[in-house]
Amino acid sequence: MSDTVLIAVFGAPHGVRGEMRLKSFTADPADFDAYGPLRDARGRAFEILAKRPVKGDLFVVRVKGVDDRTGAEALTNVELRVPRAALPPAEDGEFYHADLIGLAAVDEAGGEVGEVVDVLNYGAGDILEIAPAGGGETILLPFNDDFAPTVDLAGRRIVVRT
Repeated sequence: MSDTVLIAVFGAPHGVRGEMRLKSFTADPADFDAYGPLRDARGRAFEILAKRPVKGDLFVVRVKGVDDRTGAEALTNVELRVPRAALPPAEDGEFYHADLIGLAAVDEAGGEVGEVVDVLNYGAGDILEIAPAGGGETILLPFNDDFAPTVDLAGRRIVVRT
């Protein structure tokens, strides 16, 4: 799954006819189905038959082959991905989360801090999860200029302030 990017996730069922909620992570939330087939971690493809906005990045969708609430319930929290190559290049100063995972985290002097293992977001902004070089519990840092002033994708490293 390293060559894919998470762009949406199925939510709870909506009604009894197989519709379900979907949260989009794309820059334009309505574009979640514009980058080719949506696939889950097992490689299953999902075809969106209809979508309607609820608000912001939340939609109600109908998926081919899902015709009742039970089928929709089975897909709750299923993450939807597309190939990284299907997405447009990130604009200057922007990054896909998938591009950050695996970067070496270094301090401002170049000393090894660890490795970015995830990028989290609980609603207040992106957070880098860093596995320390010496082991132990992961470090959580806000992904902003104060705590991550330099991202060097070509050099596969990110400068962090802990």
